[in-house]
Amino acid sequence: MQSLDTLKTRLAKAKTSLVLEHPFVGSIALGMPHSYQEGIGTACTNGKRVLYDPKFVSDLSDDQLKFLVAHECMHPMLEHNFRRQSRDPKKWNMAADYVINQLLTEEGIGAFIEGGCLNKDLYVAGEGMSEQIYNLLPDSEGDGEGNGPGGTGMDLEDGEGTATDQAQQAAEWKVRVAQAAQAAKMMGKLSAGMARLVDAILNPTVDWREALQKFVVKHKTDERSFARPNRRFLSQGLYMPSRTGEMMGPMAFLVDCSGSVDDEQLAQMAAEIRTVHEDLRPEKLHVVYFDSTVSHYECYGPDDSLDIRFHGGGGTDVCAAFDYLDDEGYSDEVVCTVVLTDGYTPYPDGSTTPVIWAMTTDHMAPFGEHCRVRV
Repeated sequence: MQSLDTLKTRLAKAKTSLVLEHPFVGSIALGMPHSYQEGIGTACTNGKRVLYDPKFVSDLSDDQLKFLVAHECMHPMLEHNFRRQSRDPKKWNMAADYVINQLLTEEGIGAFIEGGCLNKDLYVAGEGMSEQIYNLLPDSEGDGEGNGPGGTGMDLEDGEGTATDQAQQAAEWKVRVAQAAQAAKMMGKLSAGMARLVDAILNPTVDWREALQKFVVKHKTDERSFARPNRRFLSQGLYMPSRTGEMMGPMAFLVDCSGSVDDEQLAQMAAEIRTVHEDLRPEKLHVVYFDSTVSHYECYGPDDSLDIRFHGGGGTDVCAAFDYLDDEGYSDEVVCTVVLTDGYTPYPDGSTTPVIWAMTTDHMAPFGEHCRVRV
């Protein structure tokens, strides 16, 4: 194994090389503390610092070390440390690595470390999104330990603090990304690929109705079987199950009826609730209306007629709606939850089920997926 002084010098050179050749990623790397710690396997980051195992780095070439530094810095850049929620740590780590390794390989940043997670077909099938790639990975991958960039060890740690603390860290990372992109652009070294990535991070512009439909469909209850493997991924060495049937399990809509959500936005959400009910026919559809408290509740079966009327008009506290689901035992059965709100509310620390926030403002909740409602 190389001496610690030699390893520190190599790490400094790797960061300098990134600044000169790829200043966007290099600026991010310079803004994080990097140090060595024995026994961690490969490297790891919690979004605030990066640690490297001396033995692992000793066996890497200079280009592979450059790749490793960039890889670790991109985890918090893409908010991987703050978005895991209740997902299995190993599968989430692998899904995030598939995204980053594909991006770095396409950008030609350093040299890929053999044994890591790299599969372009899987990346394309998951639309380059960690959450979707996670859903494509078999459950057998989830044994609670991570797969780092070199194929061993856990390189992705959850961000520190409460869900609110992590949301603040994610917001701070957006500022870092914007500053690093601006610096690289002024140097004429922000590639088209990285420019698109920055725009996706800072200005997600998906149609909220499409995002909502994708989210709901994604959380159907799948019956999967390994008896008939998914042939699409066999050539890539991934033995994935095929679907034998699917149905929509119970789901919940939490509807903000406070005074700051206007009638047009409420009417649009009513239309989307009806669309979900008619097209997907969930086993149960829990609709919880809330302002500062839960003002009304309805539950519909797949053949029931919907009567969407809004109740309330005061302040906003989405915690009341989540508490209601918990207290009534509905949280244990729903496969996903959709929240329409203006975002001017306290937030719970998390949810036991997948959540998408349909925001009428640019606010960001501390967990779950997001889409911006524009009617």
